[in-house]
Amino acid sequence: MATSTEARKPPLQLVAKLRRVLGGQAGWSGFVLQVVFVAALVWIGYEIVENARSNLAAQKIASGFGFLSNTAGFAVSQALIPYSESDTYLQVFFVGLVNTLVVSLIGIFFATIIGFIVGLGRMSPNWLLARIAGGYVELIRNLPLLFQILFWYLAVLATLPQPRQSISLLDSFFLSNRGFGLPKPIGTEAFTAFAVAVIVAIIAALVLRVYARQQLFAKGRVIAVWPITLGLLIGLPLLTVLVLGKPVTFEYPVLRGFNFSGGLRVLPEFVALTLALSTYTAAFIAEIVRAGVQSVHKGQAEAGASLGLSRGATLRLIVVPQAMRVILPPLTNQYLNLTKNSSLAVAIGYPDLVSVFAGTTMSQTGQAIEIIAITMAVYLVISLVTSALMSVYGWRISRSMGT
Repeated sequence: MATSTEARKPPLQLVAKLRRVLGGQAGWSGFVLQVVFVAALVWIGYEIVENARSNLAAQKIASGFGFLSNTAGFAVSQALIPYSESDTYLQVFFVGLVNTLVVSLIGIFFATIIGFIVGLGRMSPNWLLARIAGGYVELIRNLPLLFQILFWYLAVLATLPQPRQSISLLDSFFLSNRGFGLPKPIGTEAFTAFAVAVIVAIIAALVLRVYARQQLFAKGRVIAVWPITLGLLIGLPLLTVLVLGKPVTFEYPVLRGFNFSGGLRVLPEFVALTLALSTYTAAFIAEIVRAGVQSVHKGQAEAGASLGLSRGATLRLIVVPQAMRVILPPLTNQYLNLTKNSSLAVAIGYPDLVSVFAGTTMSQTGQAIEIIAITMAVYLVISLVTSALMSVYGWRISRSMGT
C-alpha cells in the first residue's frame, strides 16, 4: 500500500524541474513574484481601459471604428489613389498609407545607392574622394533630421521662382516653388504589349546575368553580357513601337493663372522629405558598408587581384557578396528607421499617414484611441514585413555562400 502511495507522488526531479520553470533561480519565491507582477499588469491595464471609457463617455465620444465610414470633408494635397472630399475617412487612411509607402520606398532606394557609393568612396585610394566622402558622413550624421528636412524645404525649394517665372526645360518641364511639373504619360492600346516586352527583356537579362556568373565561378569563363542586355532592353520594346505604334501619349502642364494645370506635379514637400531621408540615412548606410567591407579579410581582395580581376570586379564579385552577411542586419535597421522617420513629414505638411490620418482625421473625429492603435499597427506591420524580406534575402545570400 505504501508502495502505491509513493508511486503516485511526483518524483523529486519533476518537482525540482517545475520549481525551476516557474520560479527560475529564485524557486517558489520567484514564482510568487511573477504571479504578483502579472496581477499588477492586469490591474493597471484594467484601470487604463476603464479610465479611457469614462473619459470617452464624459465627452460623448462613441468608441469603435464606425467613424471610418463617415465623410472626410477635407482635401489632400497629394493623393496617388482616387480621392475627393466626399470620400470616407477609410479612404483618407489609404491615401496617407500609400503616400508613406511611396516616400519610404523611394527614400530606401536612393539611400541605398548613395550609401554604398559613399561607403566605398571612403575606402578609395583617391585622397580627395575619400575626404569628401568622409566629410559628407560626418556632416550629415551630426545634423538633426528635422533640421535637414526644413533646410531642403525652406532654404532650397522655397527660394525657387514663382510659377510665372519658373525654370523651364523644353517647354515641358517646369521647376518652381510650387513643385516640379512634368508631362503626364497616358497609355494607348499598344501600352500592354510594350509593357510585356519590357518585362520579358528584364527577365531575359537577369537570366543571362545569372548564367554568366555561373560560367565565371564554374569554369572561369568571362562572358560580356552588357551588349546582349542592352540589345534586349532596347530592341524588344523598340520592336513593339515599330509594329504597334506609340505606347503612351503625354499631357503637358500648362500655366493658368498663378499655377500650372495638367500634367504631373511633384510637390516640394515630397521632394524635401525624400532628399532629407535619403541623404540622412545614406550617411549611416555608408558607415555600415565600410565596416562590412573591412570585415572581409584582405586576402580575398589579393586573391581577386591575382586572378587578374580589376578593383571594381573584385569588389563586386568577391568582397561585397561576403560583406553583405555583415551589412544586412544593421542595414535592415536603417530601412526601418527611414520608414518611421517619414512621420516627420508633418513638419512641412506632406500628407503622409501621420499627417492626414493621425493628425487631421483624429482632430475632426476625436477617435484618438482607435486612430493611434491603427497607426501603431500599420508601422508594426511595415516593420515586420521589411524585416522578413531582408531575412529572406540574407538567407539566400548565406545559402549561395555555402554557409
